[in-house]
Amino acid sequence: QVQPVESGGGLVEAGGSLRLPCVASGSGFNINAIHWHRQAPGKQREWVATIGTGGITNYAAFVKGRFTISRDNAKNTVYLLMNSLKPEDTARYYCKTNTDGSPWGPGSWGQGTQVTVSS
Repeated sequence: QVQPVESGGGLVEAGGSLRLPCVASGSGFNINAIHWHRQAPGKQREWVATIGTGGITNYAAFVKGRFTISRDNAKNTVYLLMNSLKPEDTARYYCKTNTDGSPWGPGSWGQGTQVTVSS
């Protein structure tokens, strides 16, 4: 069982950048897909990006071209690099690991890290 822990959140001005690491403890990291989701106050949690075991990436339309997901299997870490941040990107960002590859399938969630983008 792989358990993720997110960090790297904070307050940033619009147009700025943040990089969120997701460090996974436990064995089997390299057979897990890693997904980032986010949840803004009063809104449902939404999928942001996925990186598969082979490094294939997928992004939600609203972050494509601005966010980049990458993984370092040697460090059991996935990164979400967020550029050109907008106030509407303000949310708590969560990392999820699973072996079925689906962003909406069962998996292990982290506690999240708060990202706040000021206008």
